[in-house]
Amino acid sequence: MSTSKTIAARPAPKKGNGRRKLSLPAVLLIIAGGLALVSLVRIISGADDITSVGQVRGALALAVPIGLAGLGGLWAERAGVINIGLEGMMILGTWFGAWAGFQWGPWVGVLFGVLGGCLGGLLHAVITVTFGVNHIVSGVAINILAVGVTRYLSNFAFDGVQGGSSKQSPRVDPIDRITVPGLSDWMQDLQQQHWFLISDLAGIIGGLVTGLSLLTVVALLLIPATWWILWRTPFGLRLRSCGESPVAAETLGVNVYKYKYIAVTVSGGLAGLGGAFLAIVSTGIYQEGQTGGRGYIGLAAMIFGNWMPGGMALGAGLFGFTDSLKLRGGAENVHAMLLLLAILLVIAVFWQLYKKKYVSAAIAAVVSALLFTWYFLTDQVPSQFVDAAPYVTTLLVLSLSAQRLRMPKANGMPYRKGEGK
Repeated sequence: MSTSKTIAARPAPKKGNGRRKLSLPAVLLIIAGGLALVSLVRIISGADDITSVGQVRGALALAVPIGLAGLGGLWAERAGVINIGLEGMMILGTWFGAWAGFQWGPWVGVLFGVLGGCLGGLLHAVITVTFGVNHIVSGVAINILAVGVTRYLSNFAFDGVQGGSSKQSPRVDPIDRITVPGLSDWMQDLQQQHWFLISDLAGIIGGLVTGLSLLTVVALLLIPATWWILWRTPFGLRLRSCGESPVAAETLGVNVYKYKYIAVTVSGGLAGLGGAFLAIVSTGIYQEGQTGGRGYIGLAAMIFGNWMPGGMALGAGLFGFTDSLKLRGGAENVHAMLLLLAILLVIAVFWQLYKKKYVSAAIAAVVSALLFTWYFLTDQVPSQFVDAAPYVTTLLVLSLSAQRLRMPKANGMPYRKGEGK
């Protein structure tokens, strides 16, 4: 019997700490209910831009780098290696992507961005897998090293070049964008009618078929590809076994070191692709500090998604949507989100009462009342709160989802070859 069949023959652990997994109809019903609630908030608040075509396009563009970083973290942690260094690998991706992009074209820049991230991932693998250094320490060191290396290289590569300086690169040619003719215009017309639910759905579809970068399409396809590779192939089964029980995997003939190296290198490549996206698609140039903590937010999106590609994508979309609200309409859009959050907390109150958790219900009720008061007594929120909205969302989402999380059992644990013999 082959190794993969032997592992597959073992009973799978219960998911979600024994909790039942939601069926597809239930998930679709929850999504439809959430969309209806957002539509209701849009009508009450008058913030018509929160589900516009432009808003959805902006949210998608902001979510892609976060999602790629989260996807990178998922690959590494499913193999048992914590990758705090995603931010540094994204930084390497932005620099190498822009450096190659302005010389040889955007797609070559994308390739070099991936290679730059892979270098960071490979370094992290050597430090943690081979030498057994603490994963957090190694990741933080890579983040610091990436900043220093790119700053040093910029002095030679960009300083003195037309359009460049020691802190930014010359402009990179854009990657082609696609728009579905006919459907795009129809969706924009429907969205501008501001009808309940229909216009919101049209805005979402319109944002997905209007001015979509080809690299965005590639990034979106990587999500189902990751799911298929890790959950539907013998390779993915062996890789995930390294994150659950490397000792047991070794006894079954799995080369644990090899799979950890592959996973962490791919992790760095995905983060580097996210960095290249920032430099080539989002801004068209490399700028020092342009990642802005997206590697860390990607890690948060992965945790929110319970180490699953679909959940990670939802988390990245949420953070991208919140960030886009800040850029489009600013105070008005974020003010409307206060009403949405207050209504969600009312729903949470009834849910907690149903589960007989009266203290949690009381806390949710108080916070909801405060948010309702804040919303109805003000016309907009302070600019400082608008700027902080994406990061506040990150903290709230992680705190609310913490109880249902289950990371790989051997994630971050030291492993030495031969322990299973």
